[in-house]
Amino acid sequence: MQAVQIHDGQCGLCGHFGEHSHSAALISIHSSKKADEGLLDECGHPKHAALHLKVTPISGCDGFVPAAEA
Repeated sequence: MQAVQIHDGQCGLCGHFGEHSHSAALISIHSSKKADEGLLDECGHPKHAALHLKVTPISGCDGFVPAAEA
């Protein structure tokens, strides 16, 4: 898979993306601002939690919250 650039406002840099996994991949995404285009993770946003949404790092919504610095 190809790595794509992630920008503020997109799920890959949101505090709710991968909120429950805390994986090495997440740390890498936050530091490099790049992610594999096919990566999927669950959105942990409280308004979306019941839906169990799977999103890509380049997805986005109005509930974006910047991820804490690693």
